[in-house]
Amino acid sequence: MTNHGETTDPFNTSENGGITGREAHRVTLRTPAELADALPYLLGYRPEDSIVLVALHDRGGGGRFGGRARLGIPANPDDWAPVAAQLSRGLMTGSTRRGAPPERMVAYLCQEPGAGESGREVMERLRPLAERLRTECGLLGAPVVEALCISGGRFWSYCCDRTGCCPVEGEPMGLPGTSVLAAAATYAGLQVRGTLRELRARLLPWETGAALEQEIALDTASMSLVPRILDDTGRAGVAEETLALAERIIGRLATARPVTGALLADLRDDDLVDHDEAAALILGLQDRTTRDRAAEWMEGDEAGPALRLWRTLARRCVGPYGEHAAAPLTLAGWVAWSTGDELEAREALAMALGADPDYLFARLLHQAVNEGLDPESIRRCLRAERTERTDRTQAATTDARPTAATPDTAGDPDPTDQGPTDPKPTGPEPSGRKAAGPSPVPRDAGTGRGPGEAAPHDRDSGGVAHGANLGGVAHRADSGRVVPRGADSGRVAPSRTDSDPVAPSRADSKKPPRPRPTTAGTHPGADRAGGTRPRRSGRGAGAARRRGTCPGALPSGGSGTREET
Repeated sequence: MTNHGETTDPFNTSENGGITGREAHRVTLRTPAELADALPYLLGYRPEDSIVLVALHDRGGGGRFGGRARLGIPANPDDWAPVAAQLSRGLMTGSTRRGAPPERMVAYLCQEPGAGESGREVMERLRPLAERLRTECGLLGAPVVEALCISGGRFWSYCCDRTGCCPVEGEPMGLPGTSVLAAAATYAGLQVRGTLRELRARLLPWETGAALEQEIALDTASMSLVPRILDDTGRAGVAEETLALAERIIGRLATARPVTGALLADLRDDDLVDHDEAAALILGLQDRTTRDRAAEWMEGDEAGPALRLWRTLARRCVGPYGEHAAAPLTLAGWVAWSTGDELEAREALAMALGADPDYLFARLLHQAVNEGLDPESIRRCLRAERTERTDRTQAATTDARPTAATPDTAGDPDPTDQGPTDPKPTGPEPSGRKAAGPSPVPRDAGTGRGPGEAAPHDRDSGGVAHGANLGGVAHRADSGRVVPRGADSGRVAPSRTDSDPVAPSRADSKKPPRPRPTTAGTHPGADRAGGTRPRRSGRGAGAARRRGTCPGALPSGGSGTREET
């Protein structure tokens, strides 16, 4: 069932069928023809094969339109009774939850004639369904004041019992957009977006010749990606690749040339995403954590291009991959709801449940939309997850990145010195300088390491930490020598052989050098004049990746619960 929330500002209904817009623009509906013409503006689209119930609320002798609920007309008449009960009770429950149970109802049955069938025959065939709706609403204390059948460009009233009042062939519907109500809707900013069939067409899988090429791309991508997704080690890598690719394509869509019309816009977006990219994204989004992180593109400048990407991916779930459409359809429904388009949100989420009835994320969002909940509670949760993950990433990057060296001043004592040194030449003197000799270093009081004992991490000549990035294995540039870590410094000295000359630092090139020890017995951190390096805490980028981040499952309807699939 599709529930449409309470109307906001544009229209209210009076007890006799009046609809009021803004205070300066009032429209009064007095006839069934005017009620029939109002239906597309109440829903925002032209319903097809639908049962629609609209709640009416009294207000001081007047009234207003309340909630709306829609269901497809079952093909089997045996299902009409339970469907009528479900629809009427659902609308009554939703309106009561919002604090305003309806006093009356208006019912619509919309169905186009089949082959060889007239509109009148459709009306007579659906009469038992209309009677059942009137009975169910009456039992709930909200009688149906008008029930209309709309078919073949004409309408009939099931509530008119006056002989000869209504023509047997039905009353003709007015031309769309020519009524006073249409003018009032335009003034109020309401739009009718065609039919549900046209809306769903933007989300249905391809049925063109390109569908076969897309299916081949999905087959190829699944052979490499599915085993990685199922593996705990490879899943995180696939997630990062998927999100990075999605972000690139969203940027590509954001800068695409604008076109007029939904069809041309969809064709343009299809051209901007190739088969391999679409296959990688469709398969990557089957992971719940990846999908939840993709849901964070829900507002601002990101929302529009993200919605276009999810529509594009839904159209690419062709052939045997139809069930995979649940993820992009749910994301499309979520972004549409987050940006205020409840119509597309309901249809996209309903289609997601059609692709996979057990898809919990779609079921929770669909229920939340139908109950008229505010998406802001979910947006707050997603914003918090995004901020927390960004903070963790920045903290890990800060731990892994060395601090910039500060220039030394001539004559300042080295605060890390443990005592006087006795330099001795150990090799050729570069550029007239004397090579520094070893000096005794006491055992590190904190780590228990002394001279010659290996430090847990080393750095190459470029200053990049390799230990954390390669599974915790410390890679060194020398041939196996180890570098001690002193008790007074958190820095790691680059390893050298005894025959290596000591390269001058930037500070040394501007002032006379002071004696510098070699690796055999020096205090660590003396390789750069005045330079300091932070002590590594073991929480570098690699450690952060091994620990993993939890983007969080989306809560249902703002309840704060997390989805578990």
